[in-house]
Amino acid sequence: MIYVTKMRLTDLQIKRLQPPERGQKTVFDEALPGFGIRISQGGSKSFVVMYGGKRRLKTIGRYPAVTLADARKDARRLLLELQDSDRLQPPMRPVRFSEARSRFLADSKARNKPRTHKDYTRLLTKHFPFNMDVDKVNRSDIMSAVEGLTQTPSEQGHAFVAIRVMMNWCERQGLVERSPVPRMSVTQSTRNHILSDLDLRSVWQRADEHGYPFGPIVQLLILTGQRRGEIAALQRSWIEDDLIVFPEGFTKNKRQHRVPLSDKARDILTSLPETGDLFFPARGRLERCFNGWGKSKSKFDQDLDAAPYVLHDLRRTFSSNMARIGTPIYVTERLLNHISGTVSGVAAIYNRYSYLDEMRLAVAAHDDFLAKLLGDS
Repeated sequence: MIYVTKMRLTDLQIKRLQPPERGQKTVFDEALPGFGIRISQGGSKSFVVMYGGKRRLKTIGRYPAVTLADARKDARRLLLELQDSDRLQPPMRPVRFSEARSRFLADSKARNKPRTHKDYTRLLTKHFPFNMDVDKVNRSDIMSAVEGLTQTPSEQGHAFVAIRVMMNWCERQGLVERSPVPRMSVTQSTRNHILSDLDLRSVWQRADEHGYPFGPIVQLLILTGQRRGEIAALQRSWIEDDLIVFPEGFTKNKRQHRVPLSDKARDILTSLPETGDLFFPARGRLERCFNGWGKSKSKFDQDLDAAPYVLHDLRRTFSSNMARIGTPIYVTERLLNHISGTVSGVAAIYNRYSYLDEMRLAVAAHDDFLAKLLGDS
């Protein structure tokens, strides 16, 4: 947020200026119109001039490295030069949003990692198909598109970041006078959805019908409580007897993670087609793991009789059901590979016990729970 006030600037007044709680505050000099000082939330103070019909801002220098007297002198000169330049500047050529997007993506490709460029391309093309000049896109257009993604909070957050980065780039390139994207992030409340027994049964049965690869992935998420990327990247070389041994550096906390497989989970893995080391390779790319989440889940959920959910909700549901069947929380946390729970910090350093026996009992009990839920017993 930007606050603007006016007063006669003196050295004493500048020293007394307090930073705003949020954003920036600009104080203009009553003695020299267009000249002022901007104070940021962090307390830094910079002299500025505002010029032209479009009220552009240019920074002169930071206080106290630049004195008030020198800043006033520079401001008088700059105001004359900048106003003349602004009058001589040709009008900005209208640029279509699609052209601006292409130019931004070309620049992004040169500056960012391939994955970042790929994500920006998908998000901006899929969620912001504006058919207008880029400088005609307003805040309402942006937020209407973003708010349409409330059912997929993660996608919503990524889309908001992508359009904010692009429109800020357009502002720097002079394609828009000011970015219409709010100077804030989309607030994403912590998800707390847990599937009901009825919904969990519906999802399991749909996975049975859906088949390889997405169906077994969903069932393994239900059975193990692991993250979707961990199951998608699962390798045959990581299976040791009845254990999955995720190697050090692979999981979110970068630690080796050993998790017992229940009988149901082992049956599913045994039934999968022979595809080399990866259980779930990408289509046509045996060396890369499955990653077609969006289209696969959309197809999976068609006509599914269940409340809206995301795959991570299956992990949360696993944890909740473990509590229902009496599994101690420290065992559940070991299964989930949490390092910030009941055994963490100094306690985790000294507590090296693996809890494998307790974990085996827990996943067996969870199998029994699911069997009753699904009517298999």
